Amino acid sequence: MKRDFYTTPASTPLMRILWSASGGDRYILERATYSDQIKYMCLGGIIVATGLMAALAGGYAFYTIFEPRGSAIESQFSWSTTIISIFFGCFWGLMIFNLDRFIVSSTGKGDGTEAITWDEFKGAIPRLVLGAIIALTISKPVEIRMFKTEIDVELHNAQMEKQKEYLGSIDKIYADRIESEKKKIAKWNDEIQQKNNRAVQLENQYIEEARIVTVGPRARAVKEQWDRAKAEEEQLKSKYDPFIKEGYENLKKFESQKQKDIESGEVVSAGLDGLLERIKLSHKIAGTVISLFITLLFMAIEMTPIFFKLMLVKSPYDFLKENVEELMKAEQGIHIEYNYHKDKEGQERDLVTHLHKEKLLVEKKSLQKVQEELTEYAISKYKEEMKKKIDANPESFIKVQENNNRHSNES
Repeated sequence: MKRDFYTTPASTPLMRILWSASGGDRYILERATYSDQIKYMCLGGIIVATGLMAALAGGYAFYTIFEPRGSAIESQFSWSTTIISIFFGCFWGLMIFNLDRFIVSSTGKGDGTEAITWDEFKGAIPRLVLGAIIALTISKPVEIRMFKTEIDVELHNAQMEKQKEYLGSIDKIYADRIESEKKKIAKWNDEIQQKNNRAVQLENQYIEEARIVTVGPRARAVKEQWDRAKAEEEQLKSKYDPFIKEGYENLKKFESQKQKDIESGEVVSAGLDGLLERIKLSHKIAGTVISLFITLLFMAIEMTPIFFKLMLVKSPYDFLKENVEELMKAEQGIHIEYNYHKDKEGQERDLVTHLHKEKLLVEKKSLQKVQEELTEYAISKYKEEMKKKIDANPESFIKVQENNNRHSNES
């Protein structure tokens, strides 16, 4: 708008985008001062920046949760997870942007002074709580990305310790099973071996007896004992061979299962590479002070627009906006008498009168009243006509009444 004393600068496309982000009215801002334009442009810039940071943080958090598990040092890259993370990050950023935009645009300008009174602060507490929650959700993924190198090293060490602990428990479990199976096999082999040794001893004795003298009663007795020992050996072999075979199969099965469990040890240790574990390690590495500082930094960024709105001094934009709002109310027939009465709790309330509604109600009431008067007039005229007919011929009226009474009795 051109004026003799001041010309409002023309807005740029970027400025209009940021105005929209801050909830500013473009029509009014283009007619306000340059200072108002810059205020709402900066306010919108903070909201847009918060949305972008939320998008990056949300995308990174999503990727950290669903990325392929493995060594923290040698992490694998996944295109599918990356693409999904980008979509999720955009969705998360837009959601936080819209939420911030609502919080800021719904925050009033306070009493129009730089001072923030207790009543203003008390009214802003719900918005500040929401802002703090949003700041926390943004700060933690950014924090673990800032210390990613240190976290990867610590996480790798934790994975190695976990894997070592897991392998130790595996060795202990299978060592007991294998040792028990080996003892059974050794016991069975030992009994067979004892019978075999006895048979060999008797065989040697028989050969010695038969070599020295002709085969006599002594040699035959030794031969019978030898044959008996061999039979007992064969009997033990037939008895224990299935058990021994099964024992060796169990040993092979135990070794195979042990190897599988050892190979799965990497998967178990890789399970430590999660978002929660990284957040814990980031607190451990950064320390309470640095972690708190990062969180407070994002909380300050998130809450600045809210405090900014409360600290705004009334400017031409605010007066123009109030004027437009009053004009809109007047155009729509809305009349407000501020602080008209107090409720039961002593709170001052406004009296809102909808003039168009009142006008319509008056019209409806007047029309209803006219219709009632016309109905009464019509009835009175009908009454007069009926009286004239009765005066002219009363007998016909009485007959009509009798006929009506008769029909009603018959029915």
